[in-house]
Amino acid sequence: MTRSIATFAATLAALALGLTGCSKDAEETAVAPAPAADTAAASPTPIPPPPAITARSYIVIDHDSGRVLAALEPDSRQEPASLTKVMTAYGVFRALKEGRIKLDDMVTISEHAWKQEGSRMFIEVGKQVSVENLIQGMIVQSGNDATVALAEHVAGTEPTFVQMMNTYAKELGMTGSHFTNSAGMPDPEHYMTARDSAILASALIHEFPEYYRWYSQKEFTWNGITQQNRNGLLWREPSVDGVKTGHTETAGYCLIASAKREGMRLVSVVLGTESMRAREDANMALINYGFNFFETKRLYAAGEPLTTARVWKGKGPEVGLALKRDLFVTGQRGHVGSVKAEFELPERLIAPLSTQAPIGKASIVVDGATIATHDLYPAADVPAGGFFRRTIDTVRLWFN
Repeated sequence: MTRSIATFAATLAALALGLTGCSKDAEETAVAPAPAADTAAASPTPIPPPPAITARSYIVIDHDSGRVLAALEPDSRQEPASLTKVMTAYGVFRALKEGRIKLDDMVTISEHAWKQEGSRMFIEVGKQVSVENLIQGMIVQSGNDATVALAEHVAGTEPTFVQMMNTYAKELGMTGSHFTNSAGMPDPEHYMTARDSAILASALIHEFPEYYRWYSQKEFTWNGITQQNRNGLLWREPSVDGVKTGHTETAGYCLIASAKREGMRLVSVVLGTESMRAREDANMALINYGFNFFETKRLYAAGEPLTTARVWKGKGPEVGLALKRDLFVTGQRGHVGSVKAEFELPERLIAPLSTQAPIGKASIVVDGATIATHDLYPAADVPAGGFFRRTIDTVRLWFN
């Protein structure tokens, strides 16, 4: 019996050694060829500095790649006024997506919501209004009353909803923001940064395209009162389709704007200007600057394998590794540059593997500089192999 076991082990060892010669260690950093990028025959003309903007803070980013194209004090804490309502909308949209509320839910208006000062939808205490109408009252009319009513419907009370807002801000990486109310009423502990505002708007556009459409709605009528969207760029520039204005005496005039041209989307934030026209002109200048001098290209599609790795004890011998989201790069218009991806993978990948669990990282290198690092995921689930496969790989691992 002992001799038979020894013979079987020797046979497995010989088989493993024979197969090991064609294996490749996953620990090595691999370099993947990226899709061909356009290169100019001569050195490109330097990009001019961004336009002169009179504001306390501003930023313009590419929505898909996240690259900052221009900025002034983007991380300074500023009073956001009604830009706060973008975070409130984000919380409401998440509740809708998760099925915790519905658009046709009827909300009974509380006295707390009805008593809100400033811009209003003119809802009445004790009356019922649908979530869909309240959303339009919050986005188009910038109604503080509608905003608080939505916060109460989602979380029971406005303070509880505010806790959710701060939690979502942390999840999104908004490290310079803190909220104390849902509508943007002045408070020393209520603030946002231009960078965080851009991150938030970009996340809302990406995660909730079915609801983002309300940000391009030019007017809304409730209780016999028609109010226009305060974002004047919706009338001035066809490519602009959002997002939100804000104003108080202390905050000045603020505006988050987003525009899309030929598949490229920009998000621009201007905080603390002196007039409605000034905030519109400033955002328009930044948007035009971004489109004129930069372009964005998709390098890899979500789920598209960038490389492959050896899998041990699995039903299959290898797995493709992919990104969860499309990968974009933004560069100078006409000269995106030389692009490649470098991979850092575990020493050994042992099945089972799930498409939901990251197993390595991809660094995107443009003209020799790493611009981003992203998690890699299996392009397909890899279940554990059968008894014979697991046994063979166990022996092979002894010699690796």
